[in-house]
Amino acid sequence: MITADDLIALVRAYNPKTNAERIAAAYEFGREMHEGQFRHSGEPYFSHPVAVAAILTEQRLDDAAIITALLHDTIEDTKASYSEVTKRFGDEVAMLVDGVTKLTNLQLSSHETKQAENFRKLFMAMSKDLRVILVKLADRLHNMRTIKAMRPDKQAQKARETMDIYAPLAGRMGMQWMREELEDLSFRVLNPEGRQSIIRRFITLQKESGDIIHRITSDMRAELAKSGIEAEVFGRAKKPYSIWRKMQEKDQGFSRLSDIYGFRIITDTEEDCYRTLGAIHRRWRAVPGRFKDYISQPKSNGYRSIHTTVSGRDGKRVEVQIRTRQMHDVAETGVAAHWSYRDGVRSENPFAVDPAKWIASLNEQFEGEDDHDEFLEAVKLEMYSDQVFCFTPKGDVVKLPRGATPIDFAYAIHTRIGSAIVGAKVDGLRVPLWTRLKNGQSVDIITAEGQTPQASWLEIATTGKAKTAIRRSLREVDRERFIKLGQELARAAFEHVGRKATDKALDTAAKHLRLDNRDVLLARLGSAEITGHDVVQAVYPELAPDEGDQISPRRAVIGLQAGQSFERAPCCQPLPGERIVGITFRGKGVVVHAIDCDRLGEYEDQPDRWVDLHWHAGTHPPIYSATLDLTIGNDAGVLGRICTLIGEKKANISNLNFVDRKPDFYRLLIDVELRDIEQLHSLMLALEAESDVAALERHRDMAPPRAVAE
Repeated sequence: MITADDLIALVRAYNPKTNAERIAAAYEFGREMHEGQFRHSGEPYFSHPVAVAAILTEQRLDDAAIITALLHDTIEDTKASYSEVTKRFGDEVAMLVDGVTKLTNLQLSSHETKQAENFRKLFMAMSKDLRVILVKLADRLHNMRTIKAMRPDKQAQKARETMDIYAPLAGRMGMQWMREELEDLSFRVLNPEGRQSIIRRFITLQKESGDIIHRITSDMRAELAKSGIEAEVFGRAKKPYSIWRKMQEKDQGFSRLSDIYGFRIITDTEEDCYRTLGAIHRRWRAVPGRFKDYISQPKSNGYRSIHTTVSGRDGKRVEVQIRTRQMHDVAETGVAAHWSYRDGVRSENPFAVDPAKWIASLNEQFEGEDDHDEFLEAVKLEMYSDQVFCFTPKGDVVKLPRGATPIDFAYAIHTRIGSAIVGAKVDGLRVPLWTRLKNGQSVDIITAEGQTPQASWLEIATTGKAKTAIRRSLREVDRERFIKLGQELARAAFEHVGRKATDKALDTAAKHLRLDNRDVLLARLGSAEITGHDVVQAVYPELAPDEGDQISPRRAVIGLQAGQSFERAPCCQPLPGERIVGITFRGKGVVVHAIDCDRLGEYEDQPDRWVDLHWHAGTHPPIYSATLDLTIGNDAGVLGRICTLIGEKKANISNLNFVDRKPDFYRLLIDVELRDIEQLHSLMLALEAESDVAALERHRDMAPPRAVAE
């Protein structure tokens, strides 16, 4: 563990005006608060906050960020309070420490819906002060560097969370070095055999061809000297995970992969960048389609550089990045460059992006997305995006993620244009809407009155903005259908108690249920978000059927013909409250599937066999089975506690099957009998809250079915 003096020396190296006394006081306060606490490795716990602070010094951050790193776990894990931190170190530090504490409490790898909501909170924290995220990223980086001390299941959980969330977030903020290290540390945990395989092949390649990096670097320096250009040249082999990802994306083996080496040239001026590009292209053959000019078209996080790929020695492809020193500083620290110091003053880097404007533009992309899962998808799409630059017919530049289509281009210009698109011309030629756009292309969108977004566009679009707008439009269409269905369900529910579903009654129900109006109520009823029982009870609580009046299994499904029988599909095990559809079978009646069941794809070309169904509103008996896939710790009494918890949730265990047994965990499938989908959600939330539950999901058997005659 480095000492307070060592840490202060690291800060003084880039900020001689640092308040050494304040940092020393924070160091001492943090050490005192964490006294007696130890990490999984057996080291004193305070070694972790100190290491996080040291990581932030590499980004030349201000004193407030360094002090926050030293104290980032004090409010949560020690007796220190927010008011005490405020009193000792001021409002700014206290606010930052509190922000990191709240982020730590967000379980970002939990259930998808909860994860999406936590992403919203994460963006809110970023919008208040981006340094909160910088401290959290450094915290995660050190935890990943020391992850071997954790239990294997916890290692896998943290690595997956890092790969899915923190690594792309670091990349989105412009800290590519951190993204690459986080990805590789996660790769080491999630696929150690794959990583070792890449490393072994690198060693073999080096034995066969010698030090390629040194030779190419020397060649580049000689070529630049010949052109009278002063520049630094660095070369490196790409990280194992980066190579693995390229192998997966291109479906190629290691031996066929070419650009596994990267070179960086740092010049004095922007003019020298373009002179360097000319010198490199004169000496080596440029690879078509692999040139990007992020100097003339910077990324939104401030990144500027020229990228080109050339065929080097022996036909080996190498990637070359060319940038100035100031551009390099931003490329290394990304949005964090806004807080960087050099020689005791804030860096006046003209390329550093304003964090407030950056986060505002990021938040704007996700406004209006109501659905949690869709919000999460949009976030991840934007996180992982790399950019291409296309032009409107007037010459305006439109930035899009790699793989974007004319639909994305149209929505990037305006939602109205996107919704009305019927075709597109790329460089003057008519192309299909699913065409992937490339850098520098000119795109002309063709629109038509009366056109509306199609469901198939969701498979074509790649940007969060386009997908959000398409879904919003489709929801409006669905809303009309749900309102009509809701009217029928309301009529049936009110007739059941001898009343009529008048407009006044429905208005009253909407008011009691705190919904905006009658149409919202009917749409919720039609989409099974509320039940007919809920609506009737809101108006006539004395007449609403008692929850004990359970619906007979024979009339649980509405939409069948007279005398037609049904059975639940064993593949997806639909529960009351879920959206369902029926498939007719000769001699078997109707088999009921959940609307999102993969098996339904087998019947797409047989529309005459589909039956529109929905569950009867009301209380169903607890006879509908569902299967849970559960991984629990292998400790005394754990299984008993899990079974007791399931019983407390009024669910009956009908079968229990051990799938995998390891020294430290069990994986098992549990069949439980439930009333409806709400009871399943309640049960899963209770199980997820248990500390001994390592993983939980609803199990659906999607194995190929045996042949069944129609």
